[in-house]
Amino acid sequence: MTVPRFLQIHTLHSYPAALLNRDDSGLAKRMPFGGAVRTRISSQCLKRHWRTAEDEFAIRNIANSTTAIRSRNVVNRSVIAPIKAAGQTSGEVLEAVSEAFNVGVYGDKGKTETGRQPLLLGMPEVEYLREQATRICGQHPADTEGATRAAKNFFKESAKNLKAFRDQTRLPGGLEGALFGRMVTSDPAANIDAAIHVAHAFTVHHEESESDYFSVVDDLQEPGEDSGAAHIGDTELTAGLFYGYVVVDVPGLTSNLEGCSPDEWQDADRSMAGEVVDHLVHLIATVSPGAKRGSTAPYSYADLVLVEAGSRQPRSLANAFRTPVAAQTHDAVTSLSRHLGRLDSAYGLAESRRVMTVDDTELPGTIRVTLDALASWSADTVRSGKPE
Repeated sequence: MTVPRFLQIHTLHSYPAALLNRDDSGLAKRMPFGGAVRTRISSQCLKRHWRTAEDEFAIRNIANSTTAIRSRNVVNRSVIAPIKAAGQTSGEVLEAVSEAFNVGVYGDKGKTETGRQPLLLGMPEVEYLREQATRICGQHPADTEGATRAAKNFFKESAKNLKAFRDQTRLPGGLEGALFGRMVTSDPAANIDAAIHVAHAFTVHHEESESDYFSVVDDLQEPGEDSGAAHIGDTELTAGLFYGYVVVDVPGLTSNLEGCSPDEWQDADRSMAGEVVDHLVHLIATVSPGAKRGSTAPYSYADLVLVEAGSRQPRSLANAFRTPVAAQTHDAVTSLSRHLGRLDSAYGLAESRRVMTVDDTELPGTIRVTLDALASWSADTVRSGKPE
């Protein structure tokens, strides 16, 4: 087979008595689908946990990669703080340079923390900014006006300076930026298109939730004191079998990782892209999102991970659950299999498929493998297009 343009990753995860992703009122996130309200996990929540997971398959463990920081305080804490610690620059100069750099990085509202939007910057970019701030402070250690002027001039020329830096730097936005993209309103040239597209996960059945009433006992309460609880409260708990969907844009991933044009992706080195996919498949299958970890232990491995490799436009299999099914893995896999068969009958089979599943239901055109084999097959398909 030729190298596919897309990998589509479909999953089923089951969670009991959990609160995986909350809205602004502290309740589980929800969405209507097929005339039924479902419990939902946002794509931002899923990506955050995959991005920050610390285990064997953490993306930080990928060789020759660089990390990134998402924060409103990159300038203050990662650029200016090391210069301040050196003790060779006056406080007034540091404050002036800090303000100019915050405005240059975060835009006109960057002077205050509340005015800044959290921004993802790769460590090469952070180190470059630190070098420039150090240079300016070294040239003007006690000259506030001169330092301010130099810092502002640097950002006046930043479109040219930063672009040249990024063009000659591998993964300037870090591996996280290469995978999940970023938008920089103050510097559009720094925008990165996401190579991994993540849908919001949702339950294949009607929402299942209850209000959990709880009380707290005061350990130091005397026998003769009020026998009531020291505190009472309630929180929402939900249970669900979730369908998840992720698309890996292989040309986009290769371009972001190797710095090549998307048109040249097939001729580029795709070894890192393959390693990313290997890690990603493991992370998607085994890393759980979740609030209230201490009181619900919301950890689960996937009941099913289906990977499709092909070059047609991707399509979700969410419609397998437009009509809610029973909250059972077998019912969900059966519905998925039927929907996949109907799509194949209508559009033909143009993808190669592998699946890891705990259910015995057959999926059309699919070979069943273990998770490690599934991840290896996906990686080899990206690297060479000839995994067999």
